[in-house]
Amino acid sequence: MTVTATQPPQAIGWKGSSLREMLEESERLFEETGRYHGIEDLTMLADDPIRYEKIFSRLRGGMVNARETALNISASPIVKEIGELCFALYTPEGDSITLSTGIMVHVHTMSDAIKWMIRNDYEANPGLAPGDIFCNNDAFIGDVHNADVQNIIPIFWEDELVGWAAGVTHVLDVGAGKPSGMPIGPVNRFEDGWILSCQKIGAHDTVFRDYELRSETAVRMPWYWRLDEKTRITGCQMIRDAVHRVIEQEGIDTYKRFMREVIEEGRRSFEARVKQMTVPGVYRSPQFTDVPFEGEQELPPEAAKDILMHAPMEVTIGVDGEFEVSFEGASKWGMHSFNAPPSAMQGALWVLLTQTLVPNDKVNDGAYFATKLNLPYGSWTNPDNRTVSTTISWVFLIPSFVGLFRCLSQGYAARGYLEEVIAGYPGTWNMSQGGGTDHYGRPGAWTNFEHSCVGTSAGMVKDGEAACAAMWNPEGDMGDVEAWEILEPLLYISRRIRPNTAGMGKHRGGAGWEVLRFVWKTDDQVVYNLGEGHVFHGMGLFGGYPSSTGYRLNVEDNNLRELIEQGRPIPHADHDPEDSELLRLVDGRVVKDNRCVHLPTPVGEYDLYMSMLRGGHGCGDVLERDPSAVAADVNEGHLLPRFTERVYGVVTREGEGGVEADIDATAERREQLRRQRAERAVPVSEWMVRTRERVLEKDFIYPVADMYRQSMELSEKWAGEFREFWELPEDFRL
Repeated sequence: MTVTATQPPQAIGWKGSSLREMLEESERLFEETGRYHGIEDLTMLADDPIRYEKIFSRLRGGMVNARETALNISASPIVKEIGELCFALYTPEGDSITLSTGIMVHVHTMSDAIKWMIRNDYEANPGLAPGDIFCNNDAFIGDVHNADVQNIIPIFWEDELVGWAAGVTHVLDVGAGKPSGMPIGPVNRFEDGWILSCQKIGAHDTVFRDYELRSETAVRMPWYWRLDEKTRITGCQMIRDAVHRVIEQEGIDTYKRFMREVIEEGRRSFEARVKQMTVPGVYRSPQFTDVPFEGEQELPPEAAKDILMHAPMEVTIGVDGEFEVSFEGASKWGMHSFNAPPSAMQGALWVLLTQTLVPNDKVNDGAYFATKLNLPYGSWTNPDNRTVSTTISWVFLIPSFVGLFRCLSQGYAARGYLEEVIAGYPGTWNMSQGGGTDHYGRPGAWTNFEHSCVGTSAGMVKDGEAACAAMWNPEGDMGDVEAWEILEPLLYISRRIRPNTAGMGKHRGGAGWEVLRFVWKTDDQVVYNLGEGHVFHGMGLFGGYPSSTGYRLNVEDNNLRELIEQGRPIPHADHDPEDSELLRLVDGRVVKDNRCVHLPTPVGEYDLYMSMLRGGHGCGDVLERDPSAVAADVNEGHLLPRFTERVYGVVTREGEGGVEADIDATAERREQLRRQRAERAVPVSEWMVRTRERVLEKDFIYPVADMYRQSMELSEKWAGEFREFWELPEDFRL
């Protein structure tokens, strides 16, 4: 057999360069100058600002148009009802120029995927040509987890690559052993389901037939997978057409210059915003998350243990607008589904900055080039083992960045920007999931995205809003009940505001809510809960309380069917855990505990499932809240009556429209509470001495001791600071 040598493919970069050469040159120029592509003067913006802004507006309009069109042709309720999709335009090197609204966390993850293809010489093999289609959902390449599926297409003008269009949606099922889009239970990559590592799945704008056939057996609901694919590809093709129109009207040289300048403008705008809004310094805000896996029989021994995640965030702001976020001291990656590779962490930083520091400027990778992110190698933020599971990286990622809001808000307050202060963002829990034989008799899996609507946190001048927010999707919605019931074999009994889910304070957080559902037309289902049950998701700010933790509550093998058939009252809420309507009206096997992260639990028809969604954090001293606002919270269902006096010191009485505050009695009660505070108070110096003895004796429960041990082993810097803070001997170890 004779093998004939082939000519290397013609370079498709600019001026005869390869894409890899272009990427390396861009990185070199930034490293040497600190400016994107070494650009010194924004000549287009200075010489013809109207033309410059028109080009940006037309490109941005193309992104939004692609998203809105794709959203309306999608069949998946996660996309159509919730808006879990996003599109973006990139330079040939993979830097974002502009983007649509939606799950903007993926604007940078898709950038990472494009650069991965360039660095791995896709230009030569498998080749890049007009009409090619690529698919990626590999978190170690550029993604958060494999339920976020990306399509990427190259954009050519004549024989040159002038950019990339990319789109992402969250899919319903990933083909893992555990059903759902984000299964809990995989401990390594080989259990995570279908992973496509920037695979070429089409050419000439047509998806390959072998890929289509593979998708029919790779996931439980291939019809949704195929329809989502068409949604993403359609959006990308619309972006390509929008770019071609701009080039036809403005010229290729103008377009090339514009894409460089607009990213450099984004970088400079970010630095200017940091200088304007914050005070230079070092800000710290550690966060924790519990994983109570001890006793899980389906896990291997090394995974069946209780874990506490450590996210010791440190934000350093320089006098010239430098901005660095560090997780030095983070605990190690683990045998669980919650590891978050660097692309996921970078994407999270990106989406949060676009909601805080740069919400109104031209949002693109300029913000990325203006920041630094330290992710210790070997930690859960940057695993040194590429076979670890990442099916639901959000479980660690969401809590870890709540400190960013706290740190920024402290900077805002110091500058006097009080209206921008926010106590944090809420944990977008409970994340209801499940799967099995559905109500149509088919294999199915589901992830209910109601958790994209939880309460917002309070600020220094206002309360939070109820049931409207998600840190990962600023445009999140809860979706219609009927849409979820089409997909999921659970019927809704109620949706209602859940009292006491919001953090209390001078300004309270926005309330969360609860859902009561029962399994319908199947005895073959598993359900999950997901959220913190033993630790708080962040803290309140300036004396405010954190939002509530959660618990799981199912009532299995119950008499609900008999109640319905006999026309007797059925429960509509849990509402108050000390006087639960659900437990008063239904008999059955009650599953109630704080294991809010657990493996799939089998349930049958008519079994009840309560989902409690969280609220936001409070801001300011509870004893400074307007008494009439406390009374209104009770009347509107945000606060249980027994907490008005106990926490807020507000004495109430019955009035014509509900409870009302007794102003004189409240003033007396609050003075009493302040005296009690002073009597209970312990000087910090005394607390330090007493607590140092506990540290010296290593008096920690296992998950805490193991967490600190991991942090000390991974980071000598963090270990040194820990020993210095507690005045420990140099040889102190856990």
